[in-house]
Amino acid sequence: MSASPKSFGRKTIEVSLKPRDLMAKKQLVDIWSAKIITLFPGAFPGVLGESLTGRALKEHLWQLETIDLRPFGIGKHRNVDDTPAGGGAGMVLRADVVGPAIEEAQKNTTDNWPIIYLSPRGKPFTQAMAQEWSQADGVTLLCGRFEGVDERVLEHYNVEEVSLGDFVLTGGEIAAQAMIDATVRLIPGVLGNEASTEEESHSNGLLEHPQYTKPAEWQGRAIPEVLMSGHHGKIEKWRREMSEKITQERRPDMWDKR
Repeated sequence: MSASPKSFGRKTIEVSLKPRDLMAKKQLVDIWSAKIITLFPGAFPGVLGESLTGRALKEHLWQLETIDLRPFGIGKHRNVDDTPAGGGAGMVLRADVVGPAIEEAQKNTTDNWPIIYLSPRGKPFTQAMAQEWSQADGVTLLCGRFEGVDERVLEHYNVEEVSLGDFVLTGGEIAAQAMIDATVRLIPGVLGNEASTEEESHSNGLLEHPQYTKPAEWQGRAIPEVLMSGHHGKIEKWRREMSEKITQERRPDMWDKR
């Protein structure tokens, strides 16, 4: 007997185990959503369709939709880019292509729905930003290519530029997956153990303490005795001290901001 369709308020959908089929064909109500504007919709869900995020996607704890940029292209060949004004190398995504794609993406969204352009010149992505996005109704991510996007689009739609790090990728798709992963895992029910996010690196301004598990000894290295003591107060104190020590050594910039 086949499984009965799951009902979610105003719409009904059936569960599929195929990664591409996990992505939203119709937007569900009251579910956190990620919309991706990209020239490569086949890159999604990618790793987001695996493990905990994939399970949560299947269980409709969040949803994912891609908006293919190519159909918005100009002319017979659906051109999406042109040469930079003023000259220079490379190509720039056109305003009259990206603009309509953003308009399409933002249909049926709310005021609590940021539009983000994945850009190496943007502000650094942080855990706090992931937390903020997880509390929004959804997020639209614009994946750049070539030399970037016409600045007028970013200004017109009040698009926020965010960077995955101080390096340059060939496009925004990998960055988008990383940022969605960091955000989705903060949605209630995705991890299953909400307390697990409270002691993670960056959650409290510190890097996470070392973790250990069985066996008690490996290659002559034993688990620190305090972790085997069963004394929760001492364990908590040790973990805090180790977090502070590691943060000072590896991320003095984080330590100085405390």
